[in-house]
Amino acid sequence: MPSAAVDHNPLGAYLKDRRARLDAASLGYGAARRRTPGLRREEVAQRASISATWYTWLEQGRGGAPSGEVLERIAGALLLTEVEREHLFLLGLGRPPEPRYPLGAALSPRIQRVLDALPDSPAFVKTLNWDLVAWNRPAAAVFDYRDDLPPEQRNILRRIFLDPHNRARQLDWEAVARFAVAAFRADVARAGMQDHAAELVRELSRRSADFDAMWRGQDVRAYGEGTKQLRHPVAGLLAMEYSSFAVDGRPDLSMVVYNPATPDDAAKVRALVAASTTSTMVPT
Repeated sequence: MPSAAVDHNPLGAYLKDRRARLDAASLGYGAARRRTPGLRREEVAQRASISATWYTWLEQGRGGAPSGEVLERIAGALLLTEVEREHLFLLGLGRPPEPRYPLGAALSPRIQRVLDALPDSPAFVKTLNWDLVAWNRPAAAVFDYRDDLPPEQRNILRRIFLDPHNRARQLDWEAVARFAVAAFRADVARAGMQDHAAELVRELSRRSADFDAMWRGQDVRAYGEGTKQLRHPVAGLLAMEYSSFAVDGRPDLSMVVYNPATPDDAAKVRALVAASTTSTMVPT
């Protein structure tokens, strides 16, 4: 297709290209000789449960913008990957699609290797519900994360509000708790996961008057970056800077990395890691 035509109708060009890449025979359309590779327009339309005329118009740049539902059907019909699906929505509607969260999906070993490549920086991966799914040796040593933690203790909010030992480690527990509740509220709202988080919110509201009061406060914060100080029972006072990162391709996960604030803090973390025999991988 000439470049001018692609520029004029990028959605149509993309649809035609993805359609041509499909193997008609493997999708049950027979091995009969075809003048062009891939599926025919009417076959894509059939797979997407839309009219062949409407699909043809989309490829030709006619008929106006498609709906999100139509694009979802076409994405499925064309067997698009998540990044291809996102690109389709950006071309068709000028916005990404509603996120789909692979809840319970296994963590990639590559992510764990990223964590393990940070020898002096405690780091962990959490879900939208703030469940811990992976951490490294520094995080195990500094935050007392262990492989034998019961499920309840693998949730950051439960550790903050229901664990007295964790509470005693915080220099300003109330500030830490208020920040966590506000950031959690922003996370679940941004992700459209209020229903999924409702059970955890009800549990914490029932078991912790502090959480109940803070949740009713309606505050929101971005996790972003900041500083943290805590009292470690062995190392004493530790100061760290933290940053939160999205995990590409996994909108249900985020990675939080703590960097020691001073060389003295870094030395304390290294000493804790050297003395620790905690495993670095959380079973998922």
